Amino acid sequence: MKLVFATNNPNKLREVQNMLPESIQLQTLKDIGCIEDIEETETTLEGNAKLKADYVTENYQHNCFADDTGLEVESLEGRPGVYSARYGGYPRDAHKNMDKLLSELNNNSNRKAQFRTAIVLNLNNEQHLFEGVCKGEITNSKSGSAGFGYDPIFKPEGYSITFAEMSAEEKNKISHRGIAIQKLVQFLIQYNKSS
Repeated sequence: MKLVFATNNPNKLREVQNMLPESIQLQTLKDIGCIEDIEETETTLEGNAKLKADYVTENYQHNCFADDTGLEVESLEGRPGVYSARYGGYPRDAHKNMDKLLSELNNNSNRKAQFRTAIVLNLNNEQHLFEGVCKGEITNSKSGSAGFGYDPIFKPEGYSITFAEMSAEEKNKISHRGIAIQKLVQFLIQYNKSS
């Protein structure tokens, strides 16, 4: 089965490819000749994922899935949320995003947060939604060099290290994207068996 993953993020692509069975061949936007930047203009993660998946399906006639992920911080009323990737302004920069978030939290004792991923799959004229959540907290400073995005300041529940201090395998087992992708993979495996 060939599926387009509507992303230009090489980190995401690598992370997802490692979680998929060999029977699912991942294609990128570049692979199908989609070079335009698909603007994320919706106000929800689900909305942005749907927008990207629909764009590819309508304009390129491919089965496709897209995701959007946000970091939701309790004491900041869910911010940065849907604006996580561009929280520190343009051009997008992970360190600017983290610095802004850490300065906003400053000495706030409530550092509870969660990563949430929404995946929308367009498959043979049907649409399916998968979600993954990973709860944790924001650390006081950056730690670790693996991963990407907010990983150096997010410590998942039950762990004493950040996502950026974990191996890819360790992170993928418990991460928001890992959970959502596992649901997607299970669905695709069942779908393949029944078709």
